[in-house]
Order: sequence, then C-alpha cells, then structure tokens
Amino acid sequence: MKTVSVVLSSPPDEPLSRMAIAALEAEASLRELALEVSTDSSLPRNSVQLSSGGDSVASDRPRLIGDPGKFLELFNQRQKTPPTLDSVPRGVEAEGAGSSPASKFLVGVTSCPTGIAHTFMAAEALAKGAAAMGYTMKVETRGSVGAKNELTDEEIARADAVIVAADANVETARFAGKRLLETGTKAAINDSKKLIEEALKQEPSSSEGKSSEKANGGKEQCSGPYKHLMTGVSHMLPLVTAGGLCIALAFAFGGIYAGDKEGSLGWALMQIGGASAFALFIPIFAGFIAFSIADRPGLTPGLIGGMLATSLGAGFLGGIVAGFMAGYFTRWLNKALKLPDSIAGLKPVLLLPLISSLVIGLAMIYVVGPPVKGIMEGVSSWLMTMQGTSALLLGLILGGMMAFDMGGPINKAAYTFAVGLVATKIYGPMAAVMAAGMVPPLGLSLAATLFKNRFTSDERKSSKATALLGISFITEGAIPFAAADPFRVIPSIVAGAAVAGAISLTAGCQLVVPHGGIFVLAIPNAINHMLAYVIAILAGTLVTTALLFFLKKPQEAL
Repeated sequence: MKTVSVVLSSPPDEPLSRMAIAALEAEASLRELALEVSTDSSLPRNSVQLSSGGDSVASDRPRLIGDPGKFLELFNQRQKTPPTLDSVPRGVEAEGAGSSPASKFLVGVTSCPTGIAHTFMAAEALAKGAAAMGYTMKVETRGSVGAKNELTDEEIARADAVIVAADANVETARFAGKRLLETGTKAAINDSKKLIEEALKQEPSSSEGKSSEKANGGKEQCSGPYKHLMTGVSHMLPLVTAGGLCIALAFAFGGIYAGDKEGSLGWALMQIGGASAFALFIPIFAGFIAFSIADRPGLTPGLIGGMLATSLGAGFLGGIVAGFMAGYFTRWLNKALKLPDSIAGLKPVLLLPLISSLVIGLAMIYVVGPPVKGIMEGVSSWLMTMQGTSALLLGLILGGMMAFDMGGPINKAAYTFAVGLVATKIYGPMAAVMAAGMVPPLGLSLAATLFKNRFTSDERKSSKATALLGISFITEGAIPFAAADPFRVIPSIVAGAAVAGAISLTAGCQLVVPHGGIFVLAIPNAINHMLAYVIAILAGTLVTTALLFFLKKPQEAL
C-alpha cells in the first residue's frame, strides 16, 4: 500500500485541520492509500504539503476539505475503481461490494442554518464514525460558502446508504432508490456510529425521489416547524449581515444623518443597506420558510406574504406567519388540485402561484396583518423604552438561552428573535445575544489554560482553537467540553452567558450586524458603548471560568 505524507503548518487538533485530515482519510481509504500526518510550523500559515516517493503537491486546508480526492489522485493514477454490484453477475459477490465491513461505502450531506459550525462538525463526526467501523464515507458539506466535497453521480450510485444530517432544507431527489436516513446535525455529532447502523438498515427509498421533509428514517429529528424556520434564517442571514455592515459604514462616512444627504457616499451606502438589503430580508425569510414546507411552489406566495408583512408593519413576526401559512396552504393545494394530463402543466406555472398568492395576500391584509402589527408595535415600544430591571431580566434570559444548547433550538430561538428585531431598528437584543454567544468557548478556553488539572490533555490542546471560535461568535466551540462533562460545564457557561447578556442590555449596547464576533468591533459604528460591551464579554467569561474552577474536580480526583 502506497503511503502519502501529509504535513500541516497548523496543529492537527484545530477544527480546520481535523476536517482536512478526515476528508483525506475518507478519500485515501477509497484509493487504498495510507496517510502519515505530521506538522511543521515553519510552513506558511494554513498550508499543507502532500508527498509520496518523488511526487509532491502543496495546497491549503480549505481546498483539501473541498476536494481531497483531486489531490490524492495525483499519487494514485493507476488505482482502479472498485466494482459495483451492478457490474457483477447475480450469485457472485464482488470484492468491495459484499457484506464485509470494509466493503461498505456511504455518502452523506450535512447542513445547518448558518453553515459555519454544525455543518462541518457533523461531517467530521460521520467520517470518523465510518472509519472507526471499518467503512468508507464521503460527506458533502453545504455551508455558508456553498457546497464543498460534492458527491458525484458515480459515488451516489455505488453508495450502500445515504445519511442527510441537516437542520435546513436539503433536496434528496438525487438519492432516489438508495437507503436514505435523514436526521439533524446534533444527532450526527453525538452518535454517528448509531446513525450509520440505522442507515444501513433502511429500506431503499422510492425511485421517484423525495424532498428532505418527506424522506424516511429520522425525519422527526430534522423536520417540522423548527427546520422550516431555520431554512428561512439561513437564507436571510447574508442579507442582514451585508445590510447591517453597509449601514455601519454609512454612519462612518456620513455621520448619524447619512441617509439625508442625497448623492453622498453615506447616502448611497444607506440605500444599499437599509433601503435594499433590509427591505428584502423579511420577504426572503418568509419565502424560504414556505419553500422548505412546499418546495418550489411555496416560494412565490411566501415572498409575497413576506413583502406584505413589511409594508403592513407586521415585521418579522408577520413574516413568520406568512411563511408558514404560505407553505402549508400551498402544499395542501398542490395535493388537492387534480388536473387532467392535458392541462397539468398549468398547475405549477399558473394555478398554484396565482391561487396561493391571492389567498395568502388577502389573509395578510385583512386577517393577519393588523393584529400582528399591533403586537410588533407593543413589543417595539417596550424594547425601546426598556431599562433597569426589564433590561436586566431580558438580558439574563437571552444570554442563558444562547449557552444552554450551544447552537440548538433554544439558542437559535434567541438568535432569531434578536435578528428579527434588527429590521425594526432595535439593536439591543442583537448585541446581548452576540456577547452571550461568545462567552462559552472563551470561558472554557481560559479555564483550560489556567486550571490545567481540571481538563484532559485533549481539552487543553484544543483550548486555543476554542478561543478562536469564541471570538468569532461560534458558540458550538463549547460542545466537546459540554459533552464530556455536561452537569458541570453547562451551568457554568449558562451563568456566564447570562451575565454578559444582562450587562450588555442594561448598558444600552446596540449592534447593527448579526454575526462576526469580536471582529465587527473594528468597523466604525457597528457597536455603540464599545467599552461597556467589551466589559460585558469579559465579565461573562470570568464568571464561566470561576464557576468551572469550583465545579470541575481535578482529574486525579475523578
């Protein structure tokens, strides 16, 4: 077996390094190649060198994660593709396609609403779980920058089973006829081996192909209102981020009244951010909630309902109602409307969009819009005048929610609430949520650095990478620590995050962008009361660190 040397410039326990190694291992097993992994800090940052015999190639971690097979194939030009079941006569078992563990080949897709942390953590867990069971697995990641490590038709055709671990909508029509298991990213992260076993026990899906929501196996974990809501959030976030940053830059170049100076750079940036990006985000939010429920036919009424929610003053609450109403109504109408084959082509291009848009539009104008507008005005008025005890209490609640399940449904509920308020120019909850979300990884990293005897060797080694995730507002960096010791870690990080949220909201901190972590502080006017905001993050981090010192016992005593 040929050996390929893999030399990384960064420690192998960093998240990107782990994903690159896992991707290479999966592809290497397909080509019967062995890997030798080492580090060399003298190499340029983020670089990776692969070599075997007299051949060598240089790359970086993101490219390796995106297409590891492309690089390994350079060292294995004469490798033959294993036979598939279709190429073997009946009654003869093909090597690599029989029942032995090493012969199993699985494929998967992972996706989460933000496409930053859970997507890649789930992919890494699945690849490692398959390798530990003696199987080979290739996982396609659908993250914030699009699909990486994409599955080919040939790979799907010879796969023994397919696992879709997604918290957002993923099309599964290409997996028609395969054993298909659908679940959430959390299940893949927590117990990938169990999922692989379940996937191999599934019956082949219908040859007609189904969307993610209708698929079998594990749908309770990844479908339903939460999944549809998160699909809307994932498509809305880039608009909120771009719009918020443009507004911040408008204030930086044109002052607080940048939008009034027509023709100036500040005015132009305000038109891009406030008048355009922010005007689109509720329609996109509602449209993709409906898309997740009813597939493509739901998009038109969802977009129209979301636009009406904006124009009627119903805000993001109206957008949520419009999205779900459009999705479920359109899905019902699509099933109920039976047409002869001669005119069936009119249904998707004329009847479904027309009828659903009329029904949802009239419902928004006469039924949903007025009461939801009243609710939004009440909530907005309370939030804008909130001070003292009210601000403290809301900050504690939002902060605690951000840390409780670290990227799960409770975390996403608090985050969605804060992002939705950005459209109504209420920025306080957004600041509290981001400050609280940074605290768990930062507190754990600091504790692992200061109190080494309370953490394992692996936890200490990963503390620097965890700190980087923390300042980047990736709360999921705390998951490995919480999984290893939940009853001590979770109370500690919840308390610290709640303190950070409370201080931020009480101090009147306002943040106009929904992501970016500590790096957005460098953008003028992205955050007001910067000193108070930094104090909130530091205070929450110190509270978490102190509680971990008292709650976690030295390793020798465990």
